[in-house]
Amino acid sequence: MLCAIVALLFLTPTLVSAQKLKGKDQLVTISTPQGDIKLVLFEDTPKHRENFLKLAKEGFYDGTTFHRIIDGFMIQGGDPNSKDDNPNNDGSGNPGYTIPAEINPIHKHVRGAVAAARMGDQVNPMKESSGSQFYIVENHDGTPMLDEAYTVFGQVVDGLDVIDKIAEQPKNQRDRPLTDIKMKVTVESVKKKKIAKKYKYNYNQPSA
Repeated sequence: MLCAIVALLFLTPTLVSAQKLKGKDQLVTISTPQGDIKLVLFEDTPKHRENFLKLAKEGFYDGTTFHRIIDGFMIQGGDPNSKDDNPNNDGSGNPGYTIPAEINPIHKHVRGAVAAARMGDQVNPMKESSGSQFYIVENHDGTPMLDEAYTVFGQVVDGLDVIDKIAEQPKNQRDRPLTDIKMKVTVESVKKKKIAKKYKYNYNQPSA
């Protein structure tokens, strides 16, 4: 009996929480030439979650690129302008709308955090997010200087090494990759218990 109790104490928090999870989640896969990145979106940032899933299911992101990469910082993508033949307009495109900020201090800019890009405070005092552009934190120690300034609405659960590979690609003086890094985004419904177990993801503390 004592052995069983001791064994239970050494179960990881992720596995314990996985036993209690119910329902399904939307697992997002971003496929790139460097490999696949898998992520989940937070339920307490519903406007960003709903918008990203809608665009992904419509194929909006397919053919867009990671147009801005900074090794040791982040990779950014989701601009519809990156589909055209003009590299100089990458970073200025959007779907024609913004999303109200859903900044939650619980969600930090840890490694693999998915956050919404936006215009600066001077022209955007409400910190509204781009309707489509997003970035993923590549820095292994996170980027805490961005906490509570941008909406963090998801977390990478697999493919952190792929983010590193993308960030390391050759680029020009505008941080644009010399070779297009195109993405294809797909969404599948997966049991939360399976996600927690397979990717060691803790739903109770997603940004830890």
